[in-house]
Amino acid sequence: MRIALDLAQAAALAGEAPIGAVVVDPASGNVIAAVHNAPIALHDPTAHAEIRALRVAGEAVGNYRLTGLWLYVTLEPCAMCAGAISHARIGRLIYGADDPKGGAVTNGPRFFEQPTCHWRPEVTAGVLGTESAELLRGFFRARRTSGPR
Repeated sequence: MRIALDLAQAAALAGEAPIGAVVVDPASGNVIAAVHNAPIALHDPTAHAEIRALRVAGEAVGNYRLTGLWLYVTLEPCAMCAGAISHARIGRLIYGADDPKGGAVTNGPRFFEQPTCHWRPEVTAGVLGTESAELLRGFFRARRTSGPR
């Protein structure tokens, strides 16, 4: 999760929402993918950190199914990302800060609890959650006080 937080900080410096994601093979401890949010830079509304991490990991392992791999992300995934996590068959999702407004795992639609969800990863919430939340709050506070961009 520390790597994901460093990536989130890099996203903030690039003007992106500070969210980082890392895919790890828990058997070897190897990092398969490490990225941050980039919808602004890539002009892509789907370029959330989780989606980008799943894409990189799929390329790295040569399979769209990432069964057994773990995804670390600094913020509770949204519905789009939760759907992608399910389709990728991620073994465990570990996230930092809860997202009461846009989250879809613990909050909102609770995607993995729906009967239409075909794959449910194990979920661990709150890992370095305070640090993740503080980074997000500081980023958006600064944007509100600096005016429109």
